[in-house]
Amino acid sequence: MDRIQAMQVFVTVVDAGSFTKAAQQLQLPRASVSSAVQQLEAQLGARLLHRTTRRVQLTLDGSGFYERCRQLLADFDEIEALFSQQGAGPRGKLRIDVPGPIGRQVLAPALPDFFRQYPDVQLELGVTDRPVDLIQEGVDCVIRVGFLSESRLVARRIGLMPQGNYASPDYLARHGLPLSPDDLDQHLAVTYASPASGKALGWEYQQQGEWRERPMRSCVSVNHVETYTACALAGLGLIQLPRYDAAQYVEAGRLVEVLADWPPQALPVSVLYPHRRHLSRRVQVFVEWAGALMREQLQLLA
Repeated sequence: MDRIQAMQVFVTVVDAGSFTKAAQQLQLPRASVSSAVQQLEAQLGARLLHRTTRRVQLTLDGSGFYERCRQLLADFDEIEALFSQQGAGPRGKLRIDVPGPIGRQVLAPALPDFFRQYPDVQLELGVTDRPVDLIQEGVDCVIRVGFLSESRLVARRIGLMPQGNYASPDYLARHGLPLSPDDLDQHLAVTYASPASGKALGWEYQQQGEWRERPMRSCVSVNHVETYTACALAGLGLIQLPRYDAAQYVEAGRLVEVLADWPPQALPVSVLYPHRRHLSRRVQVFVEWAGALMREQLQLLA
């Protein structure tokens, strides 16, 4: 077995979580799979996997080698596709990461269209609010909502997401309806803490053409968007939320928009991917497809 085949076996073992499952997927004897990984470890002079009776886990060296293997194998797939008549379209595995509401409400319902256009692409869809290290975690691209500070990535802005101020009917029945920002001293807010920095975000609004931020009293702080919304639905305070996320709850009567004349600043929506001289064709088509999809959805909110 050559080095490339051994790397393919190693990646399959890690993805499957065991030698037995990897052997089944590759239709190889388990002994051949184990031997391929041992061959790699001997050539590298490093232990790549912790082996137990039930599963395998990456060592620190193995984790770094796994991410490099994934990228090298992806590059080989792209090279083969360039010279294969059957591989004229993009093919191979694509790993992306998106915020929960976008994954659930926007991407997932539209994926059948993506696969009709690109049937040879296999998608791994991660759904998180936390900042993802694309290089270390082997992620090809992410969609993020908000202002960006990451300079190691290529960021393509695909639109702006308008926001609003919301509260549950139960909260308003107990605390009254705020009519201007001056009334906020008498109210509670659900505090949202940035997953990236841990910083608690203040209440934002525009007054006399300037964006302002003020602290709010709060009984709960969260760092997850869907939990943030759940706390508002439970009557724990006011929240500032993208209109796209709030629409279903407003229609159902579970949230009410307040302070409509003082909305928070619209949030930029961006696709991010690593700096690469030759960007994978499957990443290119996904970025174009996802960008068009998000622009269409955001235009409905404008």
